[in-house]
Amino acid sequence: MKKQVMAAAAAVVMALSLASCGKGGSSKKKSIRVFNIKVEIDQQLKDYAKVYEAQTGVHVDIESVGGGADNQGVLKGYKASDNMPDIFVIEGPGHFAVWKDDVIALDGEKWASDTAAAYTDGGHVYGFPYAVEGYGMAYNADLLAKAGIDPASLTNIDAYRAAFEKLNSMKKELGINAVVSMGSSIAGGLTWVTGNHNFGVYLSAGLANGDHHVIDDLLKGKVDKARLSEFADYVKLIFDYSDPTILTSGNYDQQLQAFADQKTVFLHQGNWVDPSIAQTGATFKMAFAPHAFSSATIDGIQVGAPSWWVVYKDGNVEEAKAFLNAFALSPEGRDARINKMSCISPYSSDTLKPSTPFSASVADYVSRGKTYPWEQFKMPDGFGQDTLGPIYELLANKKITKEQFVEQVTAAVAKIPSL
Repeated sequence: MKKQVMAAAAAVVMALSLASCGKGGSSKKKSIRVFNIKVEIDQQLKDYAKVYEAQTGVHVDIESVGGGADNQGVLKGYKASDNMPDIFVIEGPGHFAVWKDDVIALDGEKWASDTAAAYTDGGHVYGFPYAVEGYGMAYNADLLAKAGIDPASLTNIDAYRAAFEKLNSMKKELGINAVVSMGSSIAGGLTWVTGNHNFGVYLSAGLANGDHHVIDDLLKGKVDKARLSEFADYVKLIFDYSDPTILTSGNYDQQLQAFADQKTVFLHQGNWVDPSIAQTGATFKMAFAPHAFSSATIDGIQVGAPSWWVVYKDGNVEEAKAFLNAFALSPEGRDARINKMSCISPYSSDTLKPSTPFSASVADYVSRGKTYPWEQFKMPDGFGQDTLGPIYELLANKKITKEQFVEQVTAAVAKIPSL
């Protein structure tokens, strides 16, 4: 979902330098700007933009800022300098609350009637979904087979504990440095992994369809203490068996490279890593197991729209809407999203399926109805990364105990109603 911090920082510098140019020049020609936070599909988006320009004559500037960079800060800087992109990103209710007065409703667009994944508010469509994504505990099937571990058995914390212990005892035989590749550091730009995606497991994993009481309670300032304590055991287990350098100071690229080099068996990421893993040349079998943090069975993974594109009300609105329709419904747009970007399509008219391993694994869970919703983006803007992320980092660096982790998360959640 995100890319390396150095590239992200460079992207921020580039984006801010573009802001100094202002909107005056671009408004005089058929041109739109798209602000993208998925830097792993930056080149594929730019390639599609060239195809779109050849077909329509409309130039599309793609600006990608991600990998732990403060994309919301960049957008707010654009707003302050009257230099907003025509299309930009929100990641849920927290972001929508910030930008709701700056975006237009998209109710009548052709793509809106072809998906159930649009972002809606007050009965109106505002957000354009470009993908459905999923995340679980990514695994190297070949190394698990060599260790005699069936990934289908990883549906509760006891199974994970036994698997981690066995794999750790076989490090030399398997040629691994650690069991898990996971990052947590603020400096490494990976608090989105911990505070958003990992904590999202606590919010929905194992709950029945339609059961949203955990996120509902959280927004009221309350936690399920028994559930949170059990979840913290799982977090501590992952941290105990993670590569310590990557866990405490690694970045996104280092996390992925360790897994791609088969120096770890597991990777805490989602199917958005497919393009990056493919670039490494890794050919081993890989898929997802559930984040089964409980002693009870958890047999699904987290699946949802990762974010949505919205249209700036004072931008090139008609050109922006035309671009979104083409990206969703044209043959070239479908090819770019599904084949080139390895996205799982949110559009019912799409028949193409991604062939990359993690996206295929997510699609399999979806087809079997073994999914839990993304609830993390219902949290207040920045709460996951800026508030929970540092608490995770303290646990990763052994500066707090598991019990203190629970206490600090509980205290942070209690403040949500006053935010």
